[in-house]
This record gives sequence, C-alpha cells and structure tokens, in this order.
Amino acid sequence: MARNLMVSVVSALAFAVVGAAVAQPVPANITAALADPARPAADTARDAARKPGELIAYAGVKPGDKVADFIIGGGYFTRILAAAVGPNGRVYAYQPDEFIKFQASYATNLKTVAAAYKNVTPLDASLQALDLPDGLDLVFTVQNYHDLHLKPFPATTATTVNAEIYKSLKPGGVFLVVDHVAKAGSGLAAADSLHRIDPALLRQEVEAAGFRFEGESQLLDLPSDPLTANVFDPAIRGKTDQFVMKFRKPA
Repeated sequence: MARNLMVSVVSALAFAVVGAAVAQPVPANITAALADPARPAADTARDAARKPGELIAYAGVKPGDKVADFIIGGGYFTRILAAAVGPNGRVYAYQPDEFIKFQASYATNLKTVAAAYKNVTPLDASLQALDLPDGLDLVFTVQNYHDLHLKPFPATTATTVNAEIYKSLKPGGVFLVVDHVAKAGSGLAAADSLHRIDPALLRQEVEAAGFRFEGESQLLDLPSDPLTANVFDPAIRGKTDQFVMKFRKPA
C-alpha cells in the first residue's frame, strides 16, 4: 500500500512538472502591453475570458515585429499588439470595406485605434482587393475567419485572402487563427448561420494556400458549448468553444 501511495505521488509530481513545462509563459513585452493604461476599461474587463496574454505569447509576438491584425472589430487585440511590438514595431490594422459599409462603427473603431497608437497603420480595402504589406512576421485573426464564408461574399473569398496572407508573410512567418468551433463535418453552413467553422475545414483551406500546420492550443477550449447556437445568442455569447491554430509559411 505504501508503495502504491509513493507511485501515485511520483506520478502526480511528474504530471505537474510536465504541465508546468508546456504552460505558455507570457513575456515581459506582452505583460506590459496588457497593463497599458491607454487600454479601455471595457477591454480589460474581457481579459479573463479572452486570455490575450497567453494567446499573443503563443503567436510569438516580439518587440520590433511587423504584425497584421486581420479584421480588428473593436480593436481589442490591436491595442495590445501595438504596445507589445513597441515603437520599433508596426501593426497594420485591417477593417474590411464590406464591414464598414455594413456598420459605420467599424470605421470609427479603426480611426480611433490608429489615432491612439503611432505604430498602427489603418487599412480598409475590400476583402477582394486585400493588399497587405510584405515581410510581415505575423498575421493574427480572432473570431473572423468564418466571415470569409458569409453568403454575401464570393465563394472564392477564403482562397483569395489566404493567398494574400501567404504572400505577405516573410518566410517563417506565422498565421494565427482563432475562431468559434462548429460541429465536425458540418461543412460551411455554420459559417453563415451560426458564425462558426469546422476546425478541420479551416485547416484544410489554410494548408491549401501553402502553409504548414504547426500546432494547436487548447487555451480557449470550452467543452460545455453544445456547438449548436449562434455565437451572438445571449445564452452563449462570450462562452463559446474556440480553437487556436498556428500555421507557418515555410522558410
């Protein structure tokens, strides 16, 4: 019995060590960015659920990096990225013209963030005319990839966008994608009806553009999500199961 107890204790300790080893540390530049006093209180209130420090650390953001925040929404991640890359870095904040035409606040958000950070360059071309700067270290997109499959957009939109992102990244650059999980095998229907996407389908599309799949983080896993509700449903909003996939352009 004593031997069994000892084995259990050793096993538990070994598991703890392994768990600590795989935990994603948050570097000082990102920690400082999270503490940036310029961040709105409404943003910092969402940090516990969105885990931006660990997420941006997983993307590998360093001071001096050139980053594209692809479809910025309200600019939540743009602000953190701008502070994390520092004055020698650059963040290209992209808000599609299609979104701006749909809702004027998207234009306001883009202007507000660009005005607040000297190292943020606003971009607002249409998805079909997307032209990101070349030599990027990272393209970062959160809860947006499924939008490329919305019914109003051409069926080739995802292919067009992935090709442009691939071209714009430097060799070895990272494409980090976070989105709401749709049921496996659900195809593209959930992208428009539920604002979700099957992770396997997304991976297939991104790899088809030439990217190499590098890994997946369980940081935003939420098994309690039944995957059947629209992500804007008040009962599930902010509590969805999300996948985090890292792709790299071959060096």
